[in-house]
Amino acid sequence: MEPYDQAGIAKLEELRRALDRREENILAPNATMSRHALRRKLGKTEKGYRQAFSLDVDRILHSMAYTRYIDKTQVFALIRNDHITHRVLHVQLVSKIARTIGRFLRLNEDLIEAIALGHDIGHTPFGHDGERCLSQLCFKAGIGYFLHNVQSIQFLDRVERKGRGWNLCLQTMDGILCHDGEIHNAMLEPVAGKSFSVLEHEIAAKKQNPDHPLVPMTMEGCVVRMADTIAYIGRDLEDAIRLGILKRTEIEPEIIKVLGDTNGTIVYRLVTDIILNSYSHNFLAFSPGVSEALQRLKDFNMEKIYRNPLIKSHLGQIQSLFELLFEQFLRDLEDGNEDSAIFKGFLSDMSKDYIDSHSPAEIVRDFIAGMTDQYFIRQCPEHLRPEPVVR
Repeated sequence: MEPYDQAGIAKLEELRRALDRREENILAPNATMSRHALRRKLGKTEKGYRQAFSLDVDRILHSMAYTRYIDKTQVFALIRNDHITHRVLHVQLVSKIARTIGRFLRLNEDLIEAIALGHDIGHTPFGHDGERCLSQLCFKAGIGYFLHNVQSIQFLDRVERKGRGWNLCLQTMDGILCHDGEIHNAMLEPVAGKSFSVLEHEIAAKKQNPDHPLVPMTMEGCVVRMADTIAYIGRDLEDAIRLGILKRTEIEPEIIKVLGDTNGTIVYRLVTDIILNSYSHNFLAFSPGVSEALQRLKDFNMEKIYRNPLIKSHLGQIQSLFELLFEQFLRDLEDGNEDSAIFKGFLSDMSKDYIDSHSPAEIVRDFIAGMTDQYFIRQCPEHLRPEPVVR
């Protein structure tokens, strides 16, 4: 029995309609209204009194994959230091920065939060290095390239809840799929009018060609994509300085002049610039000078941080372990080895629909991609486990 009567239900529904009317009054014309949210199916919960994108936020927060953010590498893998950024902090920073921009541009902050919190759900252990290792193995196995944004949709739509998925809104999943913050965009304009069939087409195209371009369907999705860059670019710089990988004095003067030399200043100037250049427009944009400085900072970070041999010492070992585990779990599936972790830790109670619609290689992909760094290490033979470096 429900804890409230029909009068209570009617009151809650009226409150939701009032919230919808408030959106119409306060959000910009190019914002995504909650009442325009699109889902594949509408059950009792979806028809309840909560607004659609707020419900998506709750579902992502309560997902198993979100819980595993806590031990997922952002940039610096196998380094023992309590003050460097991990994936869970990164997505919170993206959410906060994106909601700040969205508030000033009068966009839907619930949709922004849902996209931001879910955008990296599909990341492998050991960050982008792990992603590249798994991608090679997936392509070799004939299931297409692995990309963490595609995998984020796979987890939230096909794996979570024992294969039933969370039935998220199209606008939320589109923003997650199209979030790529590594691509530099001086200006980003949404491509409206997408459908679930377009979403599936874009996923398939991306798996076959990682360079296939994707653009969000909403302004909110564009905001999260820009905020992803803003959240990591200065934070990675601070982490690298904290770990002694570079010195603040090494930052190019041309970058400092425009963006500053601390994460706080970099975030403030990028956020301010994007608000000033995007307000009342149907696109997001940086000014030319700031866009150029941001590209220079990305190039600087690539050379000094992401390709720095000091943080790549374990790369060869990690790649070998990805190969070992992929082959081992694939063999366990083919042999029906129910003592294997892939049966006990992943396929136990999984829906028949998931099992029937996924090949063994796809199941192994989903299992490994969902692992935290430490869980991955625990699956490896003890004598092959990498030792973290203390910095």
